[in-house]
Amino acid sequence: MGVLSGNSKDEPLHYGEIFNLWQFSASTKMSLSTFQAFHYHAGDQDLKEVIDNFIDQVHREIKECDKLLKTNGITPPPGLPDRPSVKLEDIPAGARFSDPEIAAALSAAASLGLVVCSQAMGTSIREDLGAMFMKFHAQMAALGLQVLKMNKKKGWLVPPPLQLKTREPVLV
Repeated sequence: MGVLSGNSKDEPLHYGEIFNLWQFSASTKMSLSTFQAFHYHAGDQDLKEVIDNFIDQVHREIKECDKLLKTNGITPPPGLPDRPSVKLEDIPAGARFSDPEIAAALSAAASLGLVVCSQAMGTSIREDLGAMFMKFHAQMAALGLQVLKMNKKKGWLVPPPLQLKTREPVLV
């Protein structure tokens, strides 16, 4: 039996997989801090629920990535301390993120998360690692859809120019 045969959990990680795991854990821990801040800045209850879903998701991702890193003898990146609790009305208006700003940032985070997970899946040769990032990808896609629906419902979506009427086909 070769080194890369049998149970994928027993296979060694290659350097790219280690970097992807470590970097994903580090950026997810930074995102957690940002999402906590967004939660305190948000005024809309639907938006707060979506933020809570993002926070729950990153907690799961951190737990799985750090467990895999530790299992393979790699120290996970440090996390930031939890944000102290603050009431929305205590945040000065000029320093506060607006609900549409937060929703747009969540959309961007979901989009970036999809790209990062796709890249990690593409470079993984361990099936368990690729499957983990595929699961994260699917969960991030669901969160992105949730944000999109909320943005449409609340009128916060700023679409690119829309083609409202079709043009006659040009025959060449």
